[in-house]
Parts: sequence; C-alpha cells; structure tokens
Amino acid sequence: MIPIKTRAELASMRVACRLSAQVLAEMAAQVVPGITTGELDEFAARRMRELGVKSAFFGYGGFPGHTCISLNDEVVHGIPGRRVINAGDLVSVDLGIVAEGFIGDNAITVRVGAVDEESDRLCRVGEAALAAGIAAAQAGNRVGDIGHAVQAVTEAAGFSVVRDFCGHGVGRKLHEDPQIPNYGEPGRGPRLQPGMTLAIEPMINSGTWQVEVLPNRWTVRTRDRRRSAHYEHTVLVVEQGPAEILTCVAAK
Repeated sequence: MIPIKTRAELASMRVACRLSAQVLAEMAAQVVPGITTGELDEFAARRMRELGVKSAFFGYGGFPGHTCISLNDEVVHGIPGRRVINAGDLVSVDLGIVAEGFIGDNAITVRVGAVDEESDRLCRVGEAALAAGIAAAQAGNRVGDIGHAVQAVTEAAGFSVVRDFCGHGVGRKLHEDPQIPNYGEPGRGPRLQPGMTLAIEPMINSGTWQVEVLPNRWTVRTRDRRRSAHYEHTVLVVEQGPAEILTCVAAK
C-alpha cells in the first residue's frame, strides 16, 4: 500500500527534506580536487550531528557510510573511503536524513572543475530528466508516466537509463511503495494521489544501461565503464499541477 501523508506528517517530512537538501548543498560545495570521499562523508556526518539529525543510510542493510559517494563510472552506492577526487571527475553524492521520524532523500552529480563535453552533457540531461519526471508526477497520472518522461528525455539525448535500480516512495521508511522505474509506458502502474511522497531519481549512463555490483556488495558500476550521473529529489504529489519539490534549500 502506498502511504498517503497527513498534514502533520508532511510538516515533519518538510523538516527532514529541507535539512537533507541543506547538508547536500553544503557537501557538494566541499567537492574539490584532492579531497577524499571519506573526508566528504565525515563532513556530512559532522553537519548532521550539529543539526541534531541522523543519516538515513548509515547502517541501512549494513551500509558503512553516512552518505553514498560514487565516482565517474559508478552509478550508486559508492562507499566513502580513501579515494582521492581529481579534477575532471564526476562525483555523485546521495544523502538521506532522518528528522522528526521522517526521511528526506536527495542526490546530485557534481562536476569537479572542467569536465569533458560528454560528461557535461550527461549531467545536463540528467537534470532535465529529473525535471521531466517531477513534471509528470501529478495527481491522476500513473507511476509509468514518471518513468516514461525520464526515459524519453534521456534516450532522446543518446544516453541510457539504468533499469536495475529505481526511485521509490519515501517517508517513515527510506524505501516505501511504490517503486518508480526510470523507464516504462505511460498510463501504467499505480495511480498517483495527493499526499504521496516520492523519491524520483534518474540514474543515466553515457553508454549501456547495464550495470554490475562490485564485490563489496554495494557499489554499482556501469558494465562498459562509461560514466554515469545521478539526480534525485523527494517530492510531494499535490492536488493540481506538478509535484512540489520538498528537498529544496530554504531561501534566506
């Protein structure tokens, strides 16, 4: 069953999502040549402690990091550690926060300095695919409309969408119903209703959509070792119009 959030639950969701977006933005600003993925992860962990919140990822299924940090041909679930980030890298950062019993989940791919043209275009298309998916997340539409929108934008640009991993509902749990593939047919799947909170997260590859999980049982890489980009927002399906983005940094 897909949870429909109450007004009170949405108030807590907004807190979790706002703080998740804040820490992600601060973390992204720390991505510079020479820093390690472990140092980035510790920065995020420290900010969470200072804000009085917890990572939604740390210990989830045994995951050892507070965030997921994936480089270049890594799609998702990269484990932070000693790897050094270099100029020209793509760094995908996925971060979830637990606050007031609810979870905000978001991700971004950061270009480290100047990147090659294909990598830059991959990121721009990833952002556009996320925007298209959010635009399709309207009351009365179906889950398949979201995936179709993401797939159409991605494949029109000559890239591919990952099929082994997908978006999902999010709320009291990190992964709730429904699953939200980044491909599919319009008009298929569960109908979207106001009060649903969804993590829409295109994962798109420069080459093949096929991926493989590394021996650490977490990190996912593209099978052809070409680059990947990952973007994610937690959104709220509203009465009319496109979904409201909850993982936004509050204006000052």
